[in-house]
Parts: sequence; structure tokens; C-alpha cells
Amino acid sequence: MTTLLHLDSSVSARDTSVSRAVTETFRRAWSAHHPDGTVIYRDLAAEPVAHITADAYAAGLSDPRTHTAEQAAAFAPRRRLVEELEQADAIVIGAPMHTYTIPSTLKAWLDNVIVPGRTAGRDSTLAGTPTTVVTSRDLSYAPGTAEAEHDFVQNYLTAVLTHTLRLDVGFVVAEFTLARRDPALAALLPLFEWSRDRAHQEAATRARGAVRYRAA
Repeated sequence: MTTLLHLDSSVSARDTSVSRAVTETFRRAWSAHHPDGTVIYRDLAAEPVAHITADAYAAGLSDPRTHTAEQAAAFAPRRRLVEELEQADAIVIGAPMHTYTIPSTLKAWLDNVIVPGRTAGRDSTLAGTPTTVVTSRDLSYAPGTAEAEHDFVQNYLTAVLTHTLRLDVGFVVAEFTLARRDPALAALLPLFEWSRDRAHQEAATRARGAVRYRAA
């Protein structure tokens, strides 16, 4: 049985969030292609994971047999998050741009699941898992635009997800979301609609082929 891990992190409600709408498109397409599959869902905005503590951090760097009682208790929630991640045959992450970077709730989740010698590094237990990141932003931060140097979403997540966790990562991007709310940007509304529609199409396409190969 295949498993999809679906994460959302937008603070916006489901009916107004572009990233949530696109991750839902991915999820529906994936479930249609894997009718017997399982979906693990986490809404990191509605139910944030705890920020990593000194005991939880230290426990992730040492042999469980050497953990103090405090370290063992602090690491238990991290272990649950890691095990969810390791179960996944495909991952979709909603990562809207908040103040030029990812939401703090998503950063907290990443801090918890990055465990050197297990999920992080050359022999990561996650290596090769197909991962789709859906990111939305108020304007365009594409290469060559005036705002390109302020994109700390794709470059950061590429480093963490690809180079640290060894995931097979692709991005789906929806831009110009501010055009929906700012009358001064009304001329950009067609660009937003085009970008949004393209994001839904790309998400559905990626979902159909998203499954991790596990050696027998």
C-alpha cells in the first residue's frame, strides 16, 4: 500500500489559500491514481509542531540507548514525525512565501525531522522520495525579475530537502496572489489567474507519477 504525506502551512483559510487549493488538487489526483493508498495529513498552521528544544536536539545527535529521561521524552514527538515521513512514498508540501521565506511552522517541522545519521545525510532513509513543493507568492520572484534576490523559499527548501534529506524535489509555483486583494495591481489579475491555473495543472500531472520505488 502506498502512502502520501500531505503538509499545509498557510495561515490563510482553505477557501482563500492558493497553496492549500493546489496541494488539494495534488492530493485528489494522487488518490485517484492510488485508490488503495493512504494519506497522512498535517495542517501545520492549525496544529503546529513544537519548536525543537535543547534536549530534543541533543537526543537526535546521540544513541537512543544513552538518552536521559528528559531527552527520551523530548525526542518522542520528533520520532513520530520522522516515522510519518519515512512511511511516505510521495510527499506534497504547501509552502507559501511569508515575509520572503517559509512559514515558521514549516521550519519547526523541518527542524524536527532532520536527524543526522537517519533522515539527513548521504544514507538518508528518505532518499529518492518524490516530493512536490507548492509555493505561492504575492508577486513574481522568478529569475530575472526585480524581486528575484528576495526569494528565500525555493533556494532554502532546495538546500534542505534535496541536499540534506536527499528527497527528489520539484516545485509548483503560483504567483501574483496580491492582485486578488490590491486594486492597484488589478492589471496583474490575468497573470495571477494564468499562474494559478498552471499550478493546478502541474500539481495534477506530478501527482500521477509520484511514487517512491522501494527495493524488495
